[in-house]
Parts: sequence; structure tokens; C-alpha cells
Amino acid sequence: MSQQHQHLYKHELVYLTEDASHDDVIELINAEAFGPGRHTRAAARIREQGAHDRSLSFICADDGETIASVRMTPVLAGGVKGHLLGPLAVRPSHKNMGIGRELVRIAIEAARRKGSEAVILVGDPPYYGPLGFQKVAYNALDFPGPVDPGRVLVVPIGEDVHPRLKGTIGWRE
Repeated sequence: MSQQHQHLYKHELVYLTEDASHDDVIELINAEAFGPGRHTRAAARIREQGAHDRSLSFICADDGETIASVRMTPVLAGGVKGHLLGPLAVRPSHKNMGIGRELVRIAIEAARRKGSEAVILVGDPPYYGPLGFQKVAYNALDFPGPVDPGRVLVVPIGEDVHPRLKGTIGWRE
């Protein structure tokens, strides 16, 4: 067996729904990934308006250690009842293993099952495009802070999502 194959078998990755016991380690992972400036971003300001949906937020554990997470926050984006994806973060020790992509896939599928009309994020189109994300019309959504309109992306789930993604985006119950 090659060295690479031995390395792959050592990982016991498990994907779980987030619960309150994960809060501290998720904060650590996000601090490690995004640094202190993460709280000033427009998406973070939406998340400060209300709680994320734990039933649509997930962690990845490797041999019992939480090494990645994704959170989903309920939002009203113009006329669309959707979810804001993020933050998505993976510990440096586990990057480039497909864990972030799998967390995104799981979160989108969970949102679809829960009746969400769209999953929205501010992110890198080359990374998120292959995961089903499309660009939102330029400056269609007003965020509570500056965003690069070319990085506002959506996975439309409901009917006629793109035409209804116009106006303010903010937290919803």
C-alpha cells in the first residue's frame, strides 16, 4: 500500500448536525480561518441580527475532533425566503480534502428539504460555481455593509428565484 493510501485511511470523517457543544470550537475554527476582521463583513452583520438555524448547520469531525463547520442563517432576500450560507471553515490540517465542498452539499440539501427557496452567500465564484451557485444580478441585493456584487451567489431552489432577489437582505425568523 502506498504512503498516500495509508494517509487517507487514517481519517475517520463524520458529518454531524451542529449543536451547542460545538460553539467554542466553531468560534476557534472561524477565528483561525478568517481572523478578527470577520465580524466587520456585511454577511457577519446579517448573522448578528439573529440566530443561525442549527438544524441546517453542520460540522465535520475527524476521529472525534471537530475540524470544520458550516452555518446557515435564515434570511429574507428581497422577496425570497432563503438561507445565508457561512461561515464555512476547515482547519488548515484538513484543507484540500473536499470537506468544505461536502459540508456545502449537505447544507444545501438540508435547506431544500426544509423548504428554503434559495441558499445565498458572498464567496468565490470559481470555488462555489461547481457546487451549483450562480451569480445574483449585479447590485440586486442591499447588504448591511459593503460587498463585492460579483461575489454574491445563489443556489435557486424555489420558483423564479432570480427575479425576486431584489431589495434588502436581512435575518428572518
